[in-house]
Amino acid sequence: MTLDLRYTEEQELLRDSVRAMLADHAPWTRVLKVAESPEPDDADLWRLLAVETGLAALAVPEHLGGAGGTFAETAVVLEELGRACAPVPYLGTAVAARALLHLDETDLLRTVAAGEVIALALPFSAGPAPAAPPTAVTHGTQSGDDREFVSKTEVQPHFVTRNGDLAGRSVPLSDDRAGGLSSVWSAVEVTVSTDGEPLLNGSVHSVAEGLRARVLLVPAGGGLYAVDTSAAGVIREQVVSLDETRPLCDVSLWNVPARLLASGERAAAALDAALVTGAALLASEQLGLAQWCLDTTVEHLRTRYQFGRAVGSFQALKHRLADLWVELAQARAVARHAAACVATGDPDARLAASLAQAHCGPVAVRAAEECVQLHGGIGFTWEHPAHLYLKRAKSAAIAYGTAAHHRAALATLTDLPI
Repeated sequence: MTLDLRYTEEQELLRDSVRAMLADHAPWTRVLKVAESPEPDDADLWRLLAVETGLAALAVPEHLGGAGGTFAETAVVLEELGRACAPVPYLGTAVAARALLHLDETDLLRTVAAGEVIALALPFSAGPAPAAPPTAVTHGTQSGDDREFVSKTEVQPHFVTRNGDLAGRSVPLSDDRAGGLSSVWSAVEVTVSTDGEPLLNGSVHSVAEGLRARVLLVPAGGGLYAVDTSAAGVIREQVVSLDETRPLCDVSLWNVPARLLASGERAAAALDAALVTGAALLASEQLGLAQWCLDTTVEHLRTRYQFGRAVGSFQALKHRLADLWVELAQARAVARHAAACVATGDPDARLAASLAQAHCGPVAVRAAEECVQLHGGIGFTWEHPAHLYLKRAKSAAIAYGTAAHHRAALATLTDLPI
Protein backbone atom coordinates (compact mmCIF):
# COMPACT_ATOMS: atom_id res chain seq x y z
CA MET A 1 0.00 0.00 0.00
CA THR A 2 1.35 3.42 -0.98
CA LEU A 3 1.04 5.96 1.83
CA ASP A 4 1.07 9.71 1.34
CA LEU A 5 3.03 11.13 4.29
CA ARG A 6 2.43 14.77 3.40
CA TYR A 7 0.08 16.85 5.52
CA THR A 8 -3.19 17.52 3.77
CA GLU A 9 -4.66 21.01 3.57
CA GLU A 10 -7.28 20.01 6.13
CA GLN A 11 -4.59 18.72 8.49
CA GLU A 12 -2.65 21.97 8.18
CA LEU A 13 -5.81 23.91 9.01
CA LEU A 14 -6.40 21.60 11.97
CA ARG A 15 -2.82 22.19 13.14
CA ASP A 16 -3.18 25.96 12.89
CA SER A 17 -6.45 25.86 14.82
CA VAL A 18 -5.09 23.67 17.62
CA ARG A 19 -1.85 25.67 17.87
CA ALA A 20 -3.77 28.94 18.18
CA MET A 21 -6.08 27.41 20.77
CA LEU A 22 -3.16 26.13 22.86
CA ALA A 23 -1.36 29.47 22.58
CA ASP A 24 -4.39 31.13 24.14
CA HIS A 25 -5.36 28.50 26.70
CA ALA A 26 -2.18 26.54 27.47
CA PRO A 27 0.83 28.87 27.66
CA TRP A 28 3.70 27.28 29.51
CA THR A 29 3.04 29.36 32.60
CA ARG A 30 -0.40 27.76 32.86
CA VAL A 31 1.08 24.31 32.19
CA LEU A 32 3.52 24.87 35.06
CA LYS A 33 0.69 26.08 37.32
CA VAL A 34 -1.34 22.93 36.60
CA ALA A 35 1.73 20.75 37.16
CA GLU A 36 2.25 22.34 40.56
CA SER A 37 -1.40 21.92 41.54
CA PRO A 38 -2.97 18.77 43.01
CA GLU A 39 -5.21 18.46 39.92
CA PRO A 40 -4.29 15.56 37.62
CA ASP A 41 -4.66 17.67 34.47
CA ASP A 42 -6.08 20.87 33.04
CA ALA A 43 -9.83 20.27 33.25
CA ASP A 44 -10.71 23.53 31.51
CA LEU A 45 -8.41 22.80 28.58
CA TRP A 46 -9.76 19.26 28.32
CA ARG A 47 -13.32 20.59 28.24
CA LEU A 48 -12.32 22.92 25.44
CA LEU A 49 -10.59 20.18 23.46
CA ALA A 50 -13.00 17.34 24.07
CA VAL A 51 -16.42 18.90 24.61
CA GLU A 52 -16.46 22.25 22.82
CA THR A 53 -14.34 21.32 19.80
CA GLY A 54 -14.74 17.53 19.74
CA LEU A 55 -11.05 16.86 19.13
CA ALA A 56 -10.97 13.88 21.51
CA ALA A 57 -13.34 12.02 19.20
CA LEU A 58 -11.62 12.73 15.88
CA ALA A 59 -11.41 9.04 15.00
CA VAL A 60 -14.90 8.15 16.29
CA PRO A 61 -17.51 7.72 13.52
CA GLU A 62 -19.94 10.56 13.01
CA HIS A 63 -23.03 8.43 13.72
CA LEU A 64 -21.62 7.86 17.22
CA GLY A 65 -21.09 11.56 17.84
CA GLY A 66 -17.49 11.74 16.68
CA ALA A 67 -15.82 13.72 13.92
CA GLY A 68 -15.47 10.81 11.49
CA GLY A 69 -11.76 11.45 10.98
CA THR A 70 -8.83 9.08 11.30
CA PHE A 71 -5.87 8.59 13.59
CA ALA A 72 -3.81 10.61 11.11
CA GLU A 73 -5.71 13.73 12.25
CA THR A 74 -5.38 12.56 15.86
CA ALA A 75 -1.62 12.44 15.32
CA VAL A 76 -1.62 16.06 14.08
CA VAL A 77 -3.39 17.15 17.28
CA LEU A 78 -0.88 15.18 19.35
CA GLU A 79 2.00 16.96 17.61
CA GLU A 80 0.60 20.25 18.83
CA LEU A 81 -0.16 18.91 22.32
CA GLY A 82 3.44 17.70 22.52
CA ARG A 83 4.65 21.08 21.32
CA ALA A 84 2.72 22.73 24.16
CA CYS A 85 3.48 19.94 26.69
CA ALA A 86 -0.24 20.20 27.40
CA PRO A 87 -1.50 18.44 30.55
CA VAL A 88 -4.57 16.71 29.13
CA PRO A 89 -5.45 12.97 28.87
CA TYR A 90 -5.67 13.06 25.07
CA LEU A 91 -3.22 10.25 24.22
CA GLY A 92 -4.72 7.74 26.65
CA THR A 93 -8.24 8.44 25.45
CA ALA A 94 -7.17 7.96 21.83
CA VAL A 95 -5.57 4.62 22.72
CA ALA A 96 -8.71 3.48 24.56
CA ALA A 97 -10.84 4.60 21.61
CA ARG A 98 -8.75 2.37 19.34
CA ALA A 99 -9.59 -0.68 21.46
CA LEU A 100 -13.28 0.30 21.49
CA LEU A 101 -13.31 0.78 17.71
CA HIS A 102 -11.80 -2.67 17.30
CA LEU A 103 -14.61 -4.11 19.44
CA ASP A 104 -17.30 -1.86 17.90
CA GLU A 105 -18.34 -0.77 21.40
CA THR A 106 -20.82 1.88 20.37
CA ASP A 107 -21.96 2.95 23.85
CA LEU A 108 -18.45 3.62 25.12
CA LEU A 109 -17.46 5.31 21.87
CA ARG A 110 -20.39 7.69 22.40
CA THR A 111 -18.97 8.31 25.87
CA VAL A 112 -15.63 9.28 24.29
CA ALA A 113 -17.44 11.52 21.82
CA ALA A 114 -19.18 13.24 24.73
CA GLY A 115 -15.79 14.27 26.09
CA GLU A 116 -15.43 11.75 28.89
CA VAL A 117 -12.02 10.23 29.63
CA ILE A 118 -11.57 6.48 29.15
CA ALA A 119 -8.22 4.91 29.96
CA LEU A 120 -6.62 1.54 29.43
CA ALA A 121 -5.72 0.00 32.81
CA LEU A 122 -2.24 -1.21 31.91
CA PRO A 123 1.14 0.08 33.08
CA PHE A 124 2.13 3.06 30.94
CA SER A 125 5.27 1.21 29.91
CA ALA A 126 3.36 -1.75 28.45
CA GLY A 127 4.00 -1.90 24.74
CA PRO A 128 2.98 -4.09 21.82
CA ALA A 129 4.72 -7.39 21.24
CA PRO A 130 6.94 -7.80 18.20
CA ALA A 131 4.84 -10.67 16.95
CA ALA A 132 1.23 -10.86 15.87
CA PRO A 133 -1.57 -11.40 18.41
CA PRO A 134 -2.25 -14.95 19.57
CA THR A 135 -2.86 -17.27 16.68
CA ALA A 136 -4.12 -20.83 16.58
CA VAL A 137 -1.81 -23.27 14.84
CA THR A 138 -1.55 -27.05 14.81
CA HIS A 139 1.56 -29.23 15.04
CA GLY A 140 1.84 -32.82 13.87
CA THR A 141 2.88 -35.13 11.08
CA GLN A 142 0.80 -35.09 7.98
CA SER A 143 -0.22 -38.53 6.77
CA GLY A 144 1.81 -39.71 3.78
CA ASP A 145 4.04 -36.66 3.93
CA ASP A 146 7.36 -36.02 5.64
CA ARG A 147 6.48 -32.41 6.35
CA GLU A 148 5.67 -31.45 9.93
CA PHE A 149 2.79 -29.29 10.91
CA VAL A 150 1.60 -27.96 14.25
CA SER A 151 0.01 -30.38 16.71
CA LYS A 152 -1.41 -28.06 19.33
CA THR A 153 -2.52 -24.49 19.55
CA GLU A 154 -0.45 -21.96 21.45
CA VAL A 155 -1.03 -18.47 22.71
CA GLN A 156 1.94 -16.14 22.41
CA PRO A 157 2.75 -13.31 24.81
CA HIS A 158 1.51 -10.08 23.36
CA PHE A 159 2.64 -7.17 25.48
CA VAL A 160 5.61 -6.14 27.56
CA THR A 161 6.03 -5.07 31.14
CA ARG A 162 7.13 -1.74 32.54
CA ASN A 163 10.72 -2.96 32.25
CA GLY A 164 10.32 -3.47 28.55
CA ASP A 165 10.55 -7.25 28.79
CA LEU A 166 8.05 -9.69 27.42
CA ALA A 167 5.44 -10.23 30.07
CA GLY A 168 4.32 -13.69 29.18
CA ARG A 169 5.25 -17.13 27.96
CA SER A 170 3.65 -19.54 25.57
CA VAL A 171 0.52 -21.09 27.02
CA PRO A 172 -0.79 -24.36 25.61
CA LEU A 173 -4.36 -24.23 24.49
CA SER A 174 -5.03 -27.33 26.56
CA ASP A 175 -4.61 -25.06 29.59
CA ASP A 176 -7.49 -22.83 30.52
CA ARG A 177 -7.01 -20.03 28.00
CA ALA A 178 -8.68 -17.42 30.15
CA GLY A 179 -6.56 -18.30 33.15
CA GLY A 180 -3.38 -18.31 31.10
CA LEU A 181 -4.01 -14.93 29.59
CA SER A 182 -5.01 -13.58 32.97
CA SER A 183 -1.56 -14.30 34.36
CA VAL A 184 -0.03 -12.67 31.31
CA TRP A 185 -2.17 -9.55 31.16
CA SER A 186 -2.46 -8.33 34.72
CA ALA A 187 -2.81 -9.24 38.34
CA VAL A 188 -6.56 -8.61 38.27
CA GLU A 189 -8.69 -11.67 38.94
CA VAL A 190 -12.26 -12.28 37.94
CA THR A 191 -14.85 -13.79 40.27
CA VAL A 192 -18.61 -14.10 39.92
CA SER A 193 -21.19 -12.54 42.22
CA THR A 194 -24.19 -14.41 43.55
CA ASP A 195 -26.28 -13.02 40.72
CA GLY A 196 -23.77 -14.16 38.13
CA GLU A 197 -22.15 -10.78 37.41
CA PRO A 198 -18.34 -10.56 37.05
CA LEU A 199 -16.39 -8.93 39.88
CA LEU A 200 -12.79 -7.73 39.56
CA ASN A 201 -10.14 -7.93 42.28
CA GLY A 202 -6.53 -6.86 42.03
CA SER A 203 -4.36 -3.91 41.16
CA VAL A 204 -2.60 -2.32 38.22
CA HIS A 205 0.37 -0.02 38.70
CA SER A 206 1.44 3.16 36.91
CA VAL A 207 -1.68 3.70 34.84
CA ALA A 208 -1.45 6.85 32.74
CA GLU A 209 -4.37 9.26 32.63
CA GLY A 210 -6.43 7.06 34.90
CA LEU A 211 -7.06 9.67 37.58
CA ARG A 212 -9.59 11.59 35.48
CA ALA A 213 -11.03 8.51 33.72
CA ARG A 214 -14.72 7.84 34.03
CA VAL A 215 -14.28 4.33 32.63
CA LEU A 216 -11.28 2.01 32.84
CA LEU A 217 -10.71 -0.78 30.33
CA VAL A 218 -9.27 -3.57 32.47
CA PRO A 219 -7.64 -6.69 31.00
CA ALA A 220 -8.36 -9.56 33.38
CA GLY A 221 -8.98 -13.28 33.25
CA GLY A 222 -8.43 -13.50 29.52
CA GLY A 223 -11.03 -10.84 28.85
CA LEU A 224 -11.33 -7.09 28.57
CA TYR A 225 -13.72 -5.45 31.03
CA ALA A 226 -15.20 -1.97 31.37
CA VAL A 227 -15.19 -0.60 34.92
CA ASP A 228 -17.06 2.50 36.04
CA THR A 229 -14.60 4.37 38.24
CA SER A 230 -17.43 5.72 40.40
CA ALA A 231 -18.25 2.19 41.58
CA ALA A 232 -17.53 1.22 45.17
CA GLY A 233 -14.25 -0.62 45.49
CA VAL A 234 -12.32 1.39 42.87
CA ILE A 235 -9.31 3.07 44.47
CA ARG A 236 -6.96 5.29 42.47
CA GLU A 237 -3.82 6.56 44.16
CA GLN A 238 -1.57 9.04 42.42
CA VAL A 239 2.07 7.98 42.40
CA VAL A 240 5.17 10.11 42.04
CA SER A 241 5.83 10.63 38.35
CA LEU A 242 8.82 12.26 36.70
CA ASP A 243 6.45 14.07 34.36
CA GLU A 244 4.09 16.24 36.43
CA THR A 245 2.09 17.06 33.30
CA ARG A 246 1.08 13.42 32.88
CA PRO A 247 0.49 11.90 36.32
CA LEU A 248 0.34 8.16 36.88
CA CYS A 249 -1.80 6.27 39.35
CA ASP A 250 -2.10 2.83 40.90
CA VAL A 251 -5.55 1.32 40.47
CA SER A 252 -6.91 -1.14 43.05
CA LEU A 253 -10.15 -3.02 42.53
CA TRP A 254 -12.05 -4.72 45.36
CA ASN A 255 -15.09 -6.73 44.26
CA VAL A 256 -15.83 -4.16 41.58
CA PRO A 257 -18.66 -4.99 39.17
CA ALA A 258 -17.52 -4.93 35.55
CA ARG A 259 -18.92 -5.45 32.09
CA LEU A 260 -17.22 -7.95 29.83
CA LEU A 261 -16.42 -6.34 26.48
CA ALA A 262 -14.59 -9.25 24.86
CA SER A 263 -12.73 -12.40 25.75
CA GLY A 264 -10.03 -14.66 24.34
CA GLU A 265 -8.39 -13.77 21.07
CA ARG A 266 -10.87 -10.95 20.37
CA ALA A 267 -9.86 -9.18 23.56
CA ALA A 268 -6.17 -9.85 22.87
CA ALA A 269 -6.47 -8.41 19.38
CA ALA A 270 -8.22 -5.27 20.70
CA LEU A 271 -5.48 -4.73 23.29
CA ASP A 272 -2.80 -5.33 20.70
CA ALA A 273 -4.36 -2.83 18.31
CA ALA A 274 -4.58 -0.27 21.10
CA LEU A 275 -0.93 -0.68 22.11
CA VAL A 276 0.33 -0.54 18.51
CA THR A 277 -1.73 2.63 18.01
CA GLY A 278 -0.41 4.07 21.28
CA ALA A 279 3.20 3.52 20.22
CA ALA A 280 2.50 5.09 16.82
CA LEU A 281 0.63 8.14 18.14
CA LEU A 282 3.13 8.78 20.92
CA ALA A 283 5.78 9.30 18.22
CA SER A 284 3.82 12.30 16.92
CA GLU A 285 3.62 13.80 20.40
CA GLN A 286 7.39 13.29 20.79
CA LEU A 287 7.94 14.91 17.40
CA GLY A 288 6.01 18.02 18.44
CA LEU A 289 7.94 18.20 21.70
CA ALA A 290 11.29 17.89 19.93
CA GLN A 291 10.31 20.53 17.37
CA TRP A 292 9.44 23.02 20.14
CA CYS A 293 12.79 22.36 21.81
CA LEU A 294 14.70 22.96 18.56
CA ASP A 295 12.72 26.08 17.59
CA THR A 296 13.03 27.59 21.06
CA THR A 297 16.75 26.86 21.25
CA VAL A 298 17.45 28.34 17.82
CA GLU A 299 15.56 31.49 18.71
CA HIS A 300 17.46 31.80 21.99
CA LEU A 301 20.85 31.36 20.34
CA ARG A 302 19.97 33.95 17.68
CA THR A 303 19.16 36.61 20.24
CA ARG A 304 21.60 35.78 23.05
CA TYR A 305 24.88 37.69 22.75
CA GLN A 306 28.21 36.86 24.39
CA PHE A 307 31.64 38.34 23.63
CA GLY A 308 29.97 40.81 21.28
CA ARG A 309 28.38 38.28 18.96
CA ALA A 310 25.28 36.09 18.81
CA VAL A 311 25.87 32.79 20.60
CA GLY A 312 24.34 30.97 17.65
CA SER A 313 27.13 32.18 15.38
CA PHE A 314 29.63 29.76 16.97
CA GLN A 315 30.31 26.89 14.59
CA ALA A 316 30.19 24.17 17.24
CA LEU A 317 26.65 25.15 18.22
CA LYS A 318 25.59 25.34 14.57
CA HIS A 319 26.74 21.76 14.09
CA ARG A 320 24.81 20.54 17.12
CA LEU A 321 21.62 22.19 15.93
CA ALA A 322 22.10 21.00 12.34
CA ASP A 323 22.50 17.42 13.54
CA LEU A 324 19.35 17.76 15.62
CA TRP A 325 17.44 19.19 12.65
CA VAL A 326 18.39 16.16 10.56
CA GLU A 327 17.22 13.80 13.31
CA LEU A 328 13.92 15.67 13.51
CA ALA A 329 13.41 15.39 9.77
CA GLN A 330 13.88 11.65 10.08
CA ALA A 331 11.58 11.55 13.12
CA ARG A 332 8.85 13.36 11.19
CA ALA A 333 9.05 10.79 8.41
CA VAL A 334 8.77 7.74 10.67
CA ALA A 335 6.10 9.33 12.89
CA ARG A 336 3.98 10.30 9.87
CA HIS A 337 4.44 6.81 8.44
CA ALA A 338 3.33 5.18 11.70
CA ALA A 339 0.28 7.44 11.97
CA ALA A 340 -0.68 6.74 8.36
CA CYS A 341 -0.33 2.99 8.90
CA VAL A 342 -2.62 2.88 11.94
CA ALA A 343 -5.06 5.26 10.25
CA THR A 344 -5.41 3.06 7.18
CA GLY A 345 -5.09 -0.33 8.86
CA ASP A 346 -1.92 -1.06 6.96
CA PRO A 347 -0.50 -4.54 7.75
CA ASP A 348 2.88 -2.87 8.43
CA ALA A 349 1.43 -0.84 11.31
CA ARG A 350 3.24 -2.88 13.96
CA LEU A 351 6.59 -2.49 12.19
CA ALA A 352 5.97 1.22 11.55
CA ALA A 353 5.07 1.83 15.19
CA SER A 354 8.22 0.10 16.43
CA LEU A 355 10.35 1.99 13.91
CA ALA A 356 8.83 5.28 15.08
CA GLN A 357 9.36 4.52 18.75
CA ALA A 358 12.90 3.26 18.20
CA HIS A 359 13.74 6.65 16.67
CA CYS A 360 11.42 9.32 18.07
CA GLY A 361 11.85 8.58 21.78
CA PRO A 362 15.64 9.11 21.79
CA VAL A 363 15.33 12.13 19.47
CA ALA A 364 12.85 13.82 21.82
CA VAL A 365 15.12 13.22 24.82
CA ARG A 366 18.14 14.57 22.95
CA ALA A 367 16.25 17.64 21.76
CA ALA A 368 15.09 18.38 25.32
CA GLU A 369 18.61 17.89 26.71
CA GLU A 370 20.06 20.20 24.07
CA CYS A 371 17.38 22.75 24.90
CA VAL A 372 18.31 22.73 28.58
CA GLN A 373 22.06 22.84 27.96
CA LEU A 374 22.11 25.45 25.18
CA HIS A 375 19.94 27.81 27.18
CA GLY A 376 22.76 28.01 29.68
CA GLY A 377 21.95 28.76 33.30
CA ILE A 378 18.38 29.84 32.67
CA GLY A 379 17.60 26.45 31.14
CA PHE A 380 18.18 24.80 34.51
CA THR A 381 15.75 27.00 36.41
CA TRP A 382 12.18 26.23 37.42
CA GLU A 383 11.06 29.52 35.85
CA HIS A 384 11.99 28.32 32.35
CA PRO A 385 9.78 25.70 30.65
CA ALA A 386 12.69 23.55 29.43
CA HIS A 387 12.44 21.25 32.46
CA LEU A 388 8.80 20.45 31.63
CA TYR A 389 9.82 19.26 28.18
CA LEU A 390 12.81 17.29 29.43
CA LYS A 391 10.70 15.42 31.97
CA ARG A 392 7.93 14.77 29.43
CA ALA A 393 10.52 13.44 26.96
CA LYS A 394 12.18 11.21 29.57
CA SER A 395 8.84 9.84 30.76
CA ALA A 396 7.53 9.24 27.24
CA ALA A 397 10.73 7.39 26.31
CA ILE A 398 9.58 4.36 28.31
CA ALA A 399 5.89 4.59 27.41
CA TYR A 400 4.39 1.89 25.19
CA GLY A 401 7.75 0.09 25.17
CA THR A 402 11.27 1.43 25.35
CA ALA A 403 13.38 2.18 22.28
CA ALA A 404 15.46 -0.93 23.07
CA HIS A 405 12.34 -3.07 23.10
CA HIS A 406 11.19 -1.67 19.78
CA ARG A 407 14.62 -2.18 18.20
CA ALA A 408 14.44 -5.82 19.25
CA ALA A 409 10.91 -5.97 17.86
CA LEU A 410 12.15 -4.58 14.55
CA ALA A 411 14.79 -7.30 14.39
CA THR A 412 12.13 -9.93 14.96
CA LEU A 413 9.68 -8.44 12.48
CA THR A 414 12.33 -8.16 9.77
CA ASP A 415 13.90 -11.54 10.60
CA LEU A 416 17.25 -10.09 11.58
CA PRO A 417 19.50 -11.68 14.23
CA ILE A 418 19.36 -9.92 17.61
